[in-house]
Amino acid sequence: MEIQHFSHHHPLVFIQDHSVASKAALCLGCDKPVEGWSYGCNQCEFYLHKGCAELMSVRVGQRGRPSNFNVSVIHILCSYNIRPLQLFALGINHPYDRKHPLTLLPQPLTHPQKCICYLCRIQWKGSVYSCSLCKFDLSLDDFLFSPPTITVASHEHPWMLVSRKMSFVCDFCGTGGDHSPYHCDTCVLFVHKNCISLPRHIMITRHRHTISLSYSLRQIQVEDWMCKICYEEVDINYGYYRCPASRCRYIAHVRCATDKEIWDGTIMPEGYDERSEEGVDEPSNLITDVVEQIRIGELMVASEIKHSYHDHNLRLTFSGKTKDDDSECDGCTRPISTPFYSCEQCKFFLHKDCAELPKEMPHPFHKHLLTLSNFSIEYGYSWCDACDRLYQGFSYRCYKRDCDFKFDIQCMLLSDTLKHPSHEHSLFLVHNNKGTSCSACFRKLRSSNVAYRCMKRCDFSLDVGCATLPLTAWYKYDRHALTLTYSDDSEPSQLYCDLCEKEREPNDWFYYCADCDNSLHLNCAIGDLPYVKLGNKLEYFRHEHPFTIVKNIWNCPPCKVCGEVCSGQALECKESECNFTVHWDCCRYLRRII
Repeated sequence: MEIQHFSHHHPLVFIQDHSVASKAALCLGCDKPVEGWSYGCNQCEFYLHKGCAELMSVRVGQRGRPSNFNVSVIHILCSYNIRPLQLFALGINHPYDRKHPLTLLPQPLTHPQKCICYLCRIQWKGSVYSCSLCKFDLSLDDFLFSPPTITVASHEHPWMLVSRKMSFVCDFCGTGGDHSPYHCDTCVLFVHKNCISLPRHIMITRHRHTISLSYSLRQIQVEDWMCKICYEEVDINYGYYRCPASRCRYIAHVRCATDKEIWDGTIMPEGYDERSEEGVDEPSNLITDVVEQIRIGELMVASEIKHSYHDHNLRLTFSGKTKDDDSECDGCTRPISTPFYSCEQCKFFLHKDCAELPKEMPHPFHKHLLTLSNFSIEYGYSWCDACDRLYQGFSYRCYKRDCDFKFDIQCMLLSDTLKHPSHEHSLFLVHNNKGTSCSACFRKLRSSNVAYRCMKRCDFSLDVGCATLPLTAWYKYDRHALTLTYSDDSEPSQLYCDLCEKEREPNDWFYYCADCDNSLHLNCAIGDLPYVKLGNKLEYFRHEHPFTIVKNIWNCPPCKVCGEVCSGQALECKESECNFTVHWDCCRYLRRII
């Protein structure tokens, strides 16, 4: 069976069991996932729920219009005397607006950029029923699925629909509404329809315990009413999520806790045993086997282990690391420091903390549980979705369907709050950072970037890449450690790098030694690839052979591309027909030369 819908130029075919293998399709009418019966055009990947499609359509080949549809053409007049848009519409009377018929408008409206009409000032997706005279809009979800009475197990009384335009503040989420709340007469509560179905108990990666919905002042006695997600005050006259644990003071706004970037939709059942949430600390969640133990004081410490990501046993050592020792951890690729495990047969090292990382771990950067992996073994390297850097070694990955987030170990050590020496106030983690810039590198942040913002609203932000910069670095001509420095009041003639001898921007961060008065660019101090291990192989699609990661200190060769010396970290092709060295940033131009 086919229908011709006004919003699409091809006939729509009836689909009895809708399923899309790659990812869930959204209904172009109500912007919700399409499941079950639907109509669709596979050629254009255009889909509508059966109910949304039949709101206004005519069967293919049928003359005239069905008698139960009152179809007309409406004109939406926009400003600046442009030609009005002509759209099919369905006039329907509804108790939400008793004075005028509501008009069905499709998506999208191709208004001019500076249009000031009402529909261009509101935010909506999919089709809506609208009354331009009353400045009132109603989504298909509200129109089709708003029964006069709703009964749910989480509330002992029925909810009654108030079918009229009225302003109210939802008693559950604390945000405003402008029409048709649901009302509990016994409890004297007004709520959004969607808030009626808010789950009582949920689990988020921002907190280790289950958090529960509360909307009564008598249920909680805490002094700190600050939301632990957005760090703004929680008005306890309305609903909020809190941790029921007696010694835990975690609290969050309803909208913050149920944000799609924070919560994955998992609902915890009534009577859930909190002790089962301690599974991440149990030995079964580790990927190491203890071979031998020794006693240090009152503690038993594993002196020899078998790690899942290495073929040989690893022995614990307490020998320290010196400046000239380039040994690096194969887990986090940072310089080795005490204590660490090492392999007696090959150059494999693991910090003790990296060897004891749990197999599964929640993290506030991502809403799903993450799994430890050695993903870079197959490809030679990976890209961290938090700091946006190339890295080798271990990572935590999300294996949920259509979700391929991965973080390096350094980023996994971060929490949802950060105290960074570059700013006087504490910073909190924010997921949607569209329109903001990093205060350190001035990079424009995308909506998908996680970043840290100032809790005091100082207009200070740090992206994760800048937040994870090492606080100290070494320079081959300096016997002291260089310190990460955030401002420079030197004369313009003094703003240069002592390694590459190029100018430095006065507002850029840099590494500095006060004893020797040495200043270095960030990349000159830590290298272009600070999170890869020297000596490892790296496959690059613009060159036929694998590169070896090297660190040149003396007699630095010239770069194959730019001709400048490859001082410090670089990539080397050791094949006899190539035998050249190249900067990482110059690799993109290799095809033009070779």
